[in-house]
Order: sequence, then structure tokens, then C-alpha cells
Amino acid sequence: MKISPRLWVPALGLGLAALRVGARGAISLRTVISVRFPDVQWVDSATLARWEEGPREERPEILDVRTAAEFEVSHLHGARRVDPQDPSIEPLRIAPDATVVVYCSIGYRSAGIVKQLRRAGITNVYNLEGGIFAWANEGRPAYRGEEPAGVVHPYDELWGRLLREDLRATRPKKP
Repeated sequence: MKISPRLWVPALGLGLAALRVGARGAISLRTVISVRFPDVQWVDSATLARWEEGPREERPEILDVRTAAEFEVSHLHGARRVDPQDPSIEPLRIAPDATVVVYCSIGYRSAGIVKQLRRAGITNVYNLEGGIFAWANEGRPAYRGEEPAGVVHPYDELWGRLLREDLRATRPKKP
């Protein structure tokens, strides 16, 4: 799923406004993303954390919709990666009655996958509000494999500003 610059430009403008307003201000990224994906159900990180503490058989399936480079830096514990450029959900073999939580950096890429999963008949699927950035900013753990990571891939310089500076993994310079 390639994201057209025509969709990012309005989101970018509103995202920058959200940065100026603040995390609990009048404009939220959820509001911006919901304009493009109005039928997406959301879950906040506190609720997901509670679900993760429950019995193993009741825990949600967690899908990370970021690039391999982002996933390699860190991810939510037990997450499976879905390629955002080629989001094939059939190989995931998710039961139609499963609870699924999808996330990316802030929630935009994952909202598209939530929509795709719902079209495939998986109805108990949620987008993590604020993505891994909000999760980490709240002091919740990110992992690299089974080990705590302590940092998160910032996606890029602009969007990385939504991630606490001490949590931003350094990115290699592009050639």
C-alpha cells in the first residue's frame, strides 16, 4: 500500500498543527487519520497493555505495519510484521473471530491494514492510537526480539518529533 503524497500533505499539515497544539490539544492524529479511515476502531495503549496482561489465549494478535528497518530497531512484544508496501494478510492465517491490534509509527499505515482486515471478515480489529510512538512515549516497553530495546525507529526527522527524543534510535544517513 503506497501512500500518495496527496494524502500525506493534508495529514502533514494537520500533524504539524498537532505538534504545535500539543499531545492533548484540540487536534489529534487520530482525528486526522479518521478523516481518511472513518470506520476504523481504535484502542489506546493502556487498554492494549491490560489485554496483554491477560491469559495467553485471550491476548490479541499484534501486527506491526512498518518497514523491516523500523521493525528491526524495535517492536511490541510478540508482534508480527506486515510489509506496508505489500500488505498480504492471507499468509497470516488469522481466525475471523480473533482480536487483532495493528500499529505503525503513528497509526496511518496501520489504519489501512485495519480496513483491509475488516474487508477480509476479521471484525474485532483495532488500530493502536498513536502507534508505537505513543506506546513508547508512555513508558511502555518495545523489544528487539525478546530483549527490551529502549529506542524506537523515528520513521523520519519530521514524524520522529512525535517521539520523545531519548527514545529515538539514530538513523543512518541516506546515501
